[in-house]
Amino acid sequence: MAILAFFFVHWQLSVLFQSFFQHRYVAHRQFTMSRRWERFFHICTYVTQGASYLQPAAYAVMHRMHHAYSDSAQDPHSPHFYPHAGSMMWTTKDRYLDLVAGREQPEARFAGGAPDWLSLEWFANTWFSRLAWVAVYVAIYVQFATSPWLFALLPFHFVMGPVHGAIVNWCGHKYGYRNFDSADKSTNALVFDFLTAGELFQNNHHAFAMSPNFGVKWYEIDPTYWFMRALRAVGIITFKASPAMRVTPLAAPAEVAPAPVEATLV
Repeated sequence: MAILAFFFVHWQLSVLFQSFFQHRYVAHRQFTMSRRWERFFHICTYVTQGASYLQPAAYAVMHRMHHAYSDSAQDPHSPHFYPHAGSMMWTTKDRYLDLVAGREQPEARFAGGAPDWLSLEWFANTWFSRLAWVAVYVAIYVQFATSPWLFALLPFHFVMGPVHGAIVNWCGHKYGYRNFDSADKSTNALVFDFLTAGELFQNNHHAFAMSPNFGVKWYEIDPTYWFMRALRAVGIITFKASPAMRVTPLAAPAEVAPAPVEATLV
């Protein structure tokens, strides 16, 4: 029971901070916060992702490219150009490492706006840091696993961040339903999404990239948005755009959120 609880908590916290910090804050700049809180949540992201920590700047570049070229041949991780999720994410991994190492220089419009904490990012990307987290996960399983089959869950802790990305990018552009008739193939893969903290409402998100709420129908529950609302209520963050209103299927985005919002790639 302890191992299953640990897996559940690690999964939920890892995807929450990937969605909240790397995706909605760094890539889209949907809200603002003080530098002190930015550093606090940057540490939270590092701790919860652990061995699979993703550098926010490189994450943001790839995600902005994904929106600009969604489901085209230039999309860095569209499932419609790969035979399976593994090959898609292996290519994504190579592209990500090229950005981190500076071997690929992104277009100017995709760069910028990422937290500037080079010492943390340098340490988090070292093999020492990654292997130290692996050792922590192994030690927890050795101490608390009550059955050999539980060790089958252990490798997921090593690559938790990329696993979440694979689920969202593959399922969120192949399976499910669509609220908006967008030019790409984005879908809402789940009716309510606690598995990936709201990230599988991809069709809604691609229609309103600056909306902090990925759910648009009453039953589309976005846990990360409610986490953000709590932070806003106590003055930690400030939204830069209003959440999209609830809509009927395949309604035009202009009919749903007539108020101007900032550009997708901000």
